[in-house]
Amino acid sequence: MKNMYPTRPAFSPLLLLLVALALAGCERPDPEVTVVPLGVTPGNPPGNPPGNPPTPPLTPFAGLLGPPTPVLEQAGLVGSLPTYAGTPTPDPPHAVADVGGAEPFLVHHVAAGETLGFIARLYGSTLAELLSLNTMSESDILFVGQEIRVPQQSTQVAPSFKLIPDSELVYGPAAKGFSVRDFAAPFNGHLLAYGEEVEGQYLAGPEIVQLVAHRYSVNPRLLLAILEHRAGWVTQSANTDNPFPLGYAEASKPGLYTQLNWAANELNWGYYGRAEANLTTFSISDGTRLAFAADVNHGTAGAQRLLAVHSGATHQSWLQDVGPDGFFATYSRLFSNPFAYTIDPISSDSLAQPPLQLPWASGETWYFTGGPHGGWASGAAWAALDFVPASEHLGCVQSDAWVRAMADGVVTRSDFGAVVVDLDGDGYAGTGWAITYMHLEARDRIAAGTPVQTGDPLGHPSCEGGFSNGTHVHIARTYNGRWVSADGLIPFVMGGWVSQGLGREYDGLLVRGNVVKEACQCREDINAVTSE
Repeated sequence: MKNMYPTRPAFSPLLLLLVALALAGCERPDPEVTVVPLGVTPGNPPGNPPGNPPTPPLTPFAGLLGPPTPVLEQAGLVGSLPTYAGTPTPDPPHAVADVGGAEPFLVHHVAAGETLGFIARLYGSTLAELLSLNTMSESDILFVGQEIRVPQQSTQVAPSFKLIPDSELVYGPAAKGFSVRDFAAPFNGHLLAYGEEVEGQYLAGPEIVQLVAHRYSVNPRLLLAILEHRAGWVTQSANTDNPFPLGYAEASKPGLYTQLNWAANELNWGYYGRAEANLTTFSISDGTRLAFAADVNHGTAGAQRLLAVHSGATHQSWLQDVGPDGFFATYSRLFSNPFAYTIDPISSDSLAQPPLQLPWASGETWYFTGGPHGGWASGAAWAALDFVPASEHLGCVQSDAWVRAMADGVVTRSDFGAVVVDLDGDGYAGTGWAITYMHLEARDRIAAGTPVQTGDPLGHPSCEGGFSNGTHVHIARTYNGRWVSADGLIPFVMGGWVSQGLGREYDGLLVRGNVVKEACQCREDINAVTSE
């Protein structure tokens, strides 16, 4: 099983080349930003003085007998939603933190491209904690190999109340057929009136939610419930002037699209960090450090983490959010009890990857530039690998090379730089295996709904979609909507090449027999891979 949060090995000379060249990198950790006082507290419009209490987006649920009736059902606008009786079974015990133990911190060795904010996310910490623990300021420059102390000791254990099943965090089988716009339409809330430009295209609110759900493979119901819980934008027109509807009041994070990106990434950090990387603690924005309870599931861990890190979070407010009268009640009010949608397990121990070919034509040589890294942003497991075609040019340049289908399937998405191919042929990427091909240029890109066979052309590598500093293709796997790590128990295998991780995001190997290629932002024999 991969370790997303290792004590880093010694710095490799190959990483010097990675830093020096801008050849083809996917989304890197967010840059450090300064929190600017804006006179806005979560849920508080800018016109409301900061000292005044925020306007609550929902009627409080405290004191209700039993779960609330979903609002659409109350209005008679939809048929009966799924019901759930009883209490979710506690999980078999997961790894737990040493609460109040003798070792208050671990040592992390800085790798290329890492920031303090990124390191804080790795360990469920905060920037303020790291600055204090290391006697540093935000202006200090990190260098590769530098030792950074990261906290591991917690003062108390988080509640065991389960908020959502794992299948409600991922964009998987339980979300099949769900439409954000169709759900939001009867309310006529602010979400329908909202719009902004995303990567050169104007998108309305529902389509922004849908895009973020697809990119991060996070359930759109979950994103809507978070938006309703924080701002009331799904059912109301309240707080329409708040640039930070999810409460993350950083100057570089205004607008629904950016706020949802932040939220989806935090959900994934908690879910995959707990499930795959021994993440056992996290911090609330007020500095309170907590250990995940041993018997909560990973989906709940993801939700607990997100609810802890908005700008106004305190231990007291967080306890309200993660209890039965907090976020869980908001979710139940919109959609019914989240555990009514449970699909368990979301994957199995016997799961095996179907045969895959390299994503370019036989006889062509491409270059392995990115080892295991986030499927979409750093929180989404280390599901992705990067490749660039042969070229004399660096950076974002137009390429006539073709990215080709690695297996038979049906194209379910073709937009914003992404082509997603569903391998089981049912036309929904959230069931069974699916492959995401990212950064494909709009020119000649295959249309959604098209059946494909192995080797069919999908589009040209580019920098389109998300952040990229060089023309390349980013490929990642999901199963039932869950990112499948490229260096985990089911390694990414294509054309006989088997992926391996080296403990650092973006670094890794491809191995076939006794031939080894190492990821490098270069075009050299060391990372050249020829399709046969």
